[in-house]
Amino acid sequence: MTDKEVLEEYKPILYDLLLTHTLERPSLTAEWLPDVTMPDGEDYSFHRMILGTHSTVNDQHNQLMIACIPFPNDSGRFSGSPYASRLFSGSQYDKNNAAFIGFDSLHWKYETEGKISHKGNVSKACYMPQDPDIIATSTSSKDVLVFHYEKHSAKSDPSVKCNPKLKLKGHQKEGHGLSWNPNINGYLLSASDDHICLWNIHTKPEKERNIHPFSTFTGHTSSVKDVAWHPSHESWFGSVSDDKKLMFWDIRSSETSMPCHNVDAHNAEVNCLSFNPFIDCILATGSTDKTWSPHYKTILACSGINRRLYVWDCNKIGVENSAEDAEGYPRELLFIHIGHSAKISDFSWNPNEPWVIGSVAEDIMQVWQMAEHIYSD
Repeated sequence: MTDKEVLEEYKPILYDLLLTHTLERPSLTAEWLPDVTMPDGEDYSFHRMILGTHSTVNDQHNQLMIACIPFPNDSGRFSGSPYASRLFSGSQYDKNNAAFIGFDSLHWKYETEGKISHKGNVSKACYMPQDPDIIATSTSSKDVLVFHYEKHSAKSDPSVKCNPKLKLKGHQKEGHGLSWNPNINGYLLSASDDHICLWNIHTKPEKERNIHPFSTFTGHTSSVKDVAWHPSHESWFGSVSDDKKLMFWDIRSSETSMPCHNVDAHNAEVNCLSFNPFIDCILATGSTDKTWSPHYKTILACSGINRRLYVWDCNKIGVENSAEDAEGYPRELLFIHIGHSAKISDFSWNPNEPWVIGSVAEDIMQVWQMAEHIYSD
């Protein structure tokens, strides 16, 4: 069976929630915002996600966007409430499996809450933890842009020029990784070319709102693909690169060309890294996109060019397969999401709803949650 046939046949068994929406334009980035709006007396809530357009047409108007996405609370999700008829005119509620199943023809009330004019493609976008209205973007140009979302109108006018709060100038090529320091307000890392820039957005800008980095790290010998702050040590961060290296840095050190640790991580280019938010000494690297669950210390997700998103339970690494296990799959592989028909560009764990993931591939956005019986076994 093809992935599409499997999905059509087994959706009620595989998913507790599966929503699909066709975006106006493809997005390379997706990140849930931390806030949730819960209308009084209703059994649903609104969650927001950062998206950004990219275009193969140079002059086409690009945008940084905030999507407003409704889905049921626990009380509405598992009680057979009229939520589906109110918000999901094209969906069905499976009472036997207690699941909302979305289809390609689904007309759920997805809304774009805000659009901000953006210069060039939005390669990546992420919010500052201390103030989620502050959003940084890496672009198809060499600059990193910082926007104050609340100071922009809700709808982007193509005739309005890109008007960021700050322009961060320090790279010579298109950007890749971005990471806000979760412990120090305003500290931002950006990765491009063969170096890493550290910015303090509270630095007084020069003319035209330009800011230059106050530290530049130059240990890599090829394009740096990702950077990440350590979640609990405010001065530590990691970086990975096409030079196959994983490097650890301490911003307190005066040596910016020599990392504290230099690891031969892979036999090929390294595209991503993610620190475990619960265990200080554990991180993951890979040649695909990945991220740890913010709710469970052993759960890791990754995606690649094969259109699939894999969820792993690292607690089961090394456990032998039983006779009942699927042949050829390791025990630590918990779930494979097969809803996309193109390469998955980005995905994000919902910080407020355990096991809910938002993923984007070309112009398709999906919000989904695997069935409870899969992870509760």
